[in-house]
Amino acid sequence: MPDTLLSRFLRYVQIDTQSDARSDTTPSSPGQWDLLRLLETELRALGAADIHLDAFGYLTASVPATSDKDLPTVAFLAHVDTADFPGANVKPLLHPAWDGQPIRLPDDPAQVLDPALYPDLRTAVGKDVVTASGRTLLGADDKAGVAVVMTLVDYLLAHPEVKHGPLRVCFNPDEEIGRGVEKLDLRALGADVAYTLDGEYPGEVNWETFSGDSAVVTIEGVSTHPGWAKPQGMVNALHLAAKLLAVLEAERAGPEYSAGRQGFIHATNLEGNTARAVLRFILRDFDLDGLAAKGARLTQLCTGLQAAEPRARIQLEIKPTYRNMGEWLKQDMRPVDLALEAMRATGLETKIIPVRGGTDGSRLTERGLPTPNLFDGGHNWHGPLEWVAVQDMELAVQACLALIRLWEERGGDYPRSFSRQ
Repeated sequence: MPDTLLSRFLRYVQIDTQSDARSDTTPSSPGQWDLLRLLETELRALGAADIHLDAFGYLTASVPATSDKDLPTVAFLAHVDTADFPGANVKPLLHPAWDGQPIRLPDDPAQVLDPALYPDLRTAVGKDVVTASGRTLLGADDKAGVAVVMTLVDYLLAHPEVKHGPLRVCFNPDEEIGRGVEKLDLRALGADVAYTLDGEYPGEVNWETFSGDSAVVTIEGVSTHPGWAKPQGMVNALHLAAKLLAVLEAERAGPEYSAGRQGFIHATNLEGNTARAVLRFILRDFDLDGLAAKGARLTQLCTGLQAAEPRARIQLEIKPTYRNMGEWLKQDMRPVDLALEAMRATGLETKIIPVRGGTDGSRLTERGLPTPNLFDGGHNWHGPLEWVAVQDMELAVQACLALIRLWEERGGDYPRSFSRQ
């Protein structure tokens, strides 16, 4: 029996590929290797060319050109890892021709997908919906994208009459922990333009993302025996950390107070004791000036905290994480414009949605490979109520095919970058 988009997706989500931010390896977890090696085997069975799985878990392959035109090389990417929520023993459930009634997940009946609470579900009435069983995520982020790209490769290799230029595909690790393409060799990938399959709504094209920095505040207090804390001058590092967090909360600086194009300062982790506390933050804004202002505000608060308690030692380190891909894409919008036209050619209403986060395309674009993001149909990411409709994944395949045709028709004068280095 030939493989289908659905059978691929159901197979992939049952492999535990949760990434691990505490690991210093790439990929960060062994399960990602399991899926990557399976995909490598499947690409060979399909007859893809130039298949290579490198030491850092980047699996690349080619679909040779069928057009005799001199065309840019277009790449499609999807990440194999899943987010920081249980991803082992995923039991995908298919709800054929879903009738629109709430879906109660059997392994945890408290988990209910109700269209009254999740209005996006209404778009899936009559479609074949896939969910997890209640205690794990599903993994549509981004195994829906993986299944879409594999199905695209399968179709193109089986239909050489479809005219297209040289195509590359890449499956990468560790997107969910912000390291997805840091070690990807762009010259080895050899693409001039690329697309990630990691968006949500049919018709969605993302060409703007947050710009992001990370920040670490280290507070060294003065630790003494609590019985003699006053005469010996105890300075509780945890109390100082709490004061810093209290100011940010009073200023409503966190993501729970922001929407649309507003950025935030988000405290993600606090570890410590009386003697030493470490706070970790992520800073986000669509505008680079706005991002800089958030870093400046955190610096100001740390300086003020230090002045108020000179016996403590407070250090702040801010590092760049990724930048808004729009800073580069707006210089040449052809990759975006063709993607939008492909959506319309597929019969979809286009949705241009700035991403309140980063994508692998953020870093790829910053590194010189223009990479907008396209939809794969997954919803409610990173939790037990994640779902995807099979028909929406199929639309993603059709949109990619339309996009490939458009590049074959109009891409001859697009500037070459990594494909000819």
